[in-house]
Amino acid sequence: MSAQQELEFKGYAMTDPSAWSTLTVTSFQPKTFGPDDVEIAITHCGVCGSDLHTLTGGWGEARLPLVVGHEIVGKVTRVGANVKDLKPGDRAGVGAQVGSCLKCRACNDNYENYCPGMIHTYNHEYPDGVHTQGGYATAIRAHDRFVFPIPDKVESRHAASMLCAGVTVYSPLKAYGCAPGKKVGVIGIGGLGHFAVLFAKAMGAEVYAFTRGTAKAEDAKKMGADHIVDTTVDGYWKGLEMTFDILISTVDKFPPGVSIREFLSMLYVHGKYISVGLPDADQPLPSIHPFDVMMNGSLIGGSHIGSKEDMIEMLALAAEKNIRPWIEELPMKDAGKALEGVKAGNVRYRYVLEQDITPVA
Repeated sequence: MSAQQELEFKGYAMTDPSAWSTLTVTSFQPKTFGPDDVEIAITHCGVCGSDLHTLTGGWGEARLPLVVGHEIVGKVTRVGANVKDLKPGDRAGVGAQVGSCLKCRACNDNYENYCPGMIHTYNHEYPDGVHTQGGYATAIRAHDRFVFPIPDKVESRHAASMLCAGVTVYSPLKAYGCAPGKKVGVIGIGGLGHFAVLFAKAMGAEVYAFTRGTAKAEDAKKMGADHIVDTTVDGYWKGLEMTFDILISTVDKFPPGVSIREFLSMLYVHGKYISVGLPDADQPLPSIHPFDVMMNGSLIGGSHIGSKEDMIEMLALAAEKNIRPWIEELPMKDAGKALEGVKAGNVRYRYVLEQDITPVA
């Protein structure tokens, strides 16, 4: 291995859960390198709501020290003997998953993102006991199945947030038939929602953006929304009954007293309401009655990140259609500031951190 490839693994880690946004540079043990693995020197990492939920304990206890971040792009520095699609020097990315059993029905059907034995990019554990650490760091190692080549036409800073936020909405749009002639509603115009508007429009659908108030209305139109629906207006759903083929809900918290039955009424026959926003564990969806889904035969479902197949198709679409997320760039040392911004709802529409511990040439 050349000197350039001798990476030091360290990142901005939470060491005290009571000070979750105070992150300190900490060394960590990386994944044990194997013949199917790819090692990446990280240049960029997006900031995801999942990072916030994990650091604040909303999804359970953190394994300390903890480096979060699962929207990772960088340069390949090393590949295992079995890796054929990447080589040192290539740009590549890693999303919210770094492993699976690779043997079950889901894995064999290219649904590895639903494998019961999946391994998350951070706050999880490999079979040999090594804890996974995320992308607010100098480097990462992952199995080739979970590493994605970045097309030349997609800048690293733009690709980063696609690897969780982007694919989380692209995958269900693809699965449920987003295409010309379809009507898609996007509920919540934040990090996930803005990607849903961008991708749904690029896939040819007529796009409606549902947003609380009008502060983001002009932005949503510039992203490609054909219609804006203000959900703070009384009876906002009236006139839209039996309209949508797909509703993508990206909100991770419903205000008290809000029902989803109005959204369900807007679905066409066998239309799909797909929830991709994930709140804290103690915040379930609002309740529904069987009548709410009976009268139009509507379906409620979820979606979990995406497969390698989804990732490659999404990145190819982004390259072809010149899709660029709306991002705010910060040095990685300002990760705490970015996380506080996500918590306050101030980001427009995704933070991307640039490596500053060990800059990559």
